[in-house]
Amino acid sequence: MPKDNSIKSVLIVGSGPIIIGQACEFDYSGTQAARSLREEGIKVILINSNPATIMTDPMMADKVYLLPLTVESIEQILEENQIDAVLPTMGGQTALNLCKEVDELGIWNKFNCKLIGVDVEAINTAEDRDLFRQLMLKIGISVAPSHVANSFLEGKEHAQKIGFPLVIRSSFTLGGSGGGFVHNKEELDDALKNGLEASPIHEILVEKAVLGWKEYELELLRDKNDNVVIICTVENFDPMGVHTGDSITVAPAMTLSDTAFQNMRNQAILMMRSLGNFAGGCNVQFALNPETEELIAVEINPRVSRSSALASKATGYPIAKIAAKLAIGYTLDELKNQITQTTSAYFEPALDYVIVKIPRWNFDKFKGANDTLGLQMKSVGEVMAIGRSFTEAIQKACQSLENNAVGLGYYGKSMMKSDEIVEYIKTPKWDRIFRIKDALMQGVTVKTIAQATGIDKWFLFQIQKICTIEKELDKYTLEDIPTNLLKEAKTNGFSDEQIAKILSGNVTEEEVYEKRKALGITRVYKMVDTCAAEFEAKTPYFYSTFEG
Repeated sequence: MPKDNSIKSVLIVGSGPIIIGQACEFDYSGTQAARSLREEGIKVILINSNPATIMTDPMMADKVYLLPLTVESIEQILEENQIDAVLPTMGGQTALNLCKEVDELGIWNKFNCKLIGVDVEAINTAEDRDLFRQLMLKIGISVAPSHVANSFLEGKEHAQKIGFPLVIRSSFTLGGSGGGFVHNKEELDDALKNGLEASPIHEILVEKAVLGWKEYELELLRDKNDNVVIICTVENFDPMGVHTGDSITVAPAMTLSDTAFQNMRNQAILMMRSLGNFAGGCNVQFALNPETEELIAVEINPRVSRSSALASKATGYPIAKIAAKLAIGYTLDELKNQITQTTSAYFEPALDYVIVKIPRWNFDKFKGANDTLGLQMKSVGEVMAIGRSFTEAIQKACQSLENNAVGLGYYGKSMMKSDEIVEYIKTPKWDRIFRIKDALMQGVTVKTIAQATGIDKWFLFQIQKICTIEKELDKYTLEDIPTNLLKEAKTNGFSDEQIAKILSGNVTEEEVYEKRKALGITRVYKMVDTCAAEFEAKTPYFYSTFEG
């Protein structure tokens, strides 16, 4: 079935000011959605209180309102314009909560404006911790032992029943606001108060903490005919305990067995199909027991998210653009793959490269801020790197962080002793990956680091490979370095500056560049084409690498 021709105008709700936990990725999604709807001849009206975004550029929509994201503003816009539908899934949690509030006051009905992409029931089910838990149990998907509380005393009672360690999660919040871990009864009172205050409906979930389990996130699209595609499977480098926005993430998932992956796919599709009236993009989070591969659902977000923006860039699949078209009635099989222009959008991208995202923090700007990472997101942005291997991608990402790192390392700076490092890395902090590398350089074993951090050994062996190459480079000067070693260093993400710092003798970055150029070790460019070169790509983009 083609699009719903009764929809002539759509209101897109933005996410407001850029704040920690809710950042520019919604601008990216809203911009894609506005373009997508205008392509269909639909008039786009946009509300967002933030003038410092591309979304609110007058070129993006037919009419832009720079108004506070309040019920009063929505009512004003509906009075001034004939609006057929509202798309709330492009503006993060702010947009979902506002559209829900407007619906409860009967304002959408009053102006004959319908919600598209998602309905209020689906928003409630996904964001209300108790309704989500009940739905999961109903469809046979495991969740961590938990109870919902609407008061301090109720929360305390549930905590005593479940036992420590606990995690407190607030309903209807974003970026983990109000959430936190509770390891003992001394921490419980403050955690309960914070969680209840952060939730707009004064509700928390008191849940058994599955600390140390592996965390995965799946990006999905669903249309009105219940067709579902999984766009990207993302694995968190850090285990459960660090908010996914503060964790280093890797796509595709690296350490899943095929049976665990298929089980996760099936459960994600079942969860998405159980959401009721929903057509668009969505992300599902899982925790996986590394010993038994037992799987539990953590949450589902019925909207595009910061990870949707990452998945779009990682795969070349424009999630927000397709989600907007699904919201107005198209089905996945009717839409074209934007990159090949020949295959349909009803396909799952294939990746023949590795993506690494590393968050960026600005703790130095916030004096006295606690730099320990936990359930509440603290990063102010992120970098994304593409490489042919994890080692190349992680080093490229580290080079982009603008924090004086030269690849995976700070050279010429004093390092802690090995026993101090092992103690230090037990607590997740912004520099943990750099300290893990320091520990491996000093001979601390992968097993010891895995026990201290809960990070999968596969990732640690990859970092150990970087250390091995670095130790080998240290034995040579620029004059006598073997060509194959220089080539190996470049294919594993070492920058010219990094190699210059490691080699013996006083070497400059320019000299390393000239040497490798003379040896024929130069960049090649590979395509991000969504389909691992199965079909010809019309609009690909490229990344550089030193592979053949």
